[in-house]
Amino acid sequence: MKGLLKVIAGFLCMIGFAQAEMVAPDELIKTTAQDVLVIVKQDKDIQAGNQKKILDLVDAKVLPHFDFVRMTRLAVGKHWRTATNEQKQALVTEFRNMLVRTYTKAFTVYRDQSVEVKPFKMAADATEATVKTTINKPGAPPVPVDYEMEKTTDGWKAFDVAIEGVSMVTSYRGTFDTQIQQNGIDGLIKMLSDKNANAANVALQKAETK
Repeated sequence: MKGLLKVIAGFLCMIGFAQAEMVAPDELIKTTAQDVLVIVKQDKDIQAGNQKKILDLVDAKVLPHFDFVRMTRLAVGKHWRTATNEQKQALVTEFRNMLVRTYTKAFTVYRDQSVEVKPFKMAADATEATVKTTINKPGAPPVPVDYEMEKTTDGWKAFDVAIEGVSMVTSYRGTFDTQIQQNGIDGLIKMLSDKNANAANVALQKAETK
């Protein structure tokens, strides 16, 4: 699971989008992937783990362009229906924070990867689409990454990613379901909150030792 998250983390960040016009989802991924890879490749501070720069990049290129509510709802599964509005908001917040922490770690392990977007066709009236890509790294086998996209009033947004056929939200769903069955929805919220707090403390300690 940790290896899967590292791959996801590295390349979920490839799909921040320009909102000036309703660009096709494959073009959005391709263009932004190129832009982000150039930034990471040229910025030694990001490669060295500068948390402020990494978070700024994530804020600018990633967070506005994901449907975190839908992602969280899919990951929580059937239990979403029984959650209160306050619990739903807390789940979305903590799930979002967890993914942000995962993304930021991935920028520090960048090593000349490139993104290839596969040939893409979509009906003119489509509201959802799957964009297939391949992550290429010198000396390593290519990694297929599929992005599940939805068309919204704010442009195309991602609500799931599959790495080598394994869905991110499905992977979390099993862990979340077990936690909820054992400790309830509040227990899941606490688990996510604790993990986010621990990750933030570790990042702070690393920054202070540099």
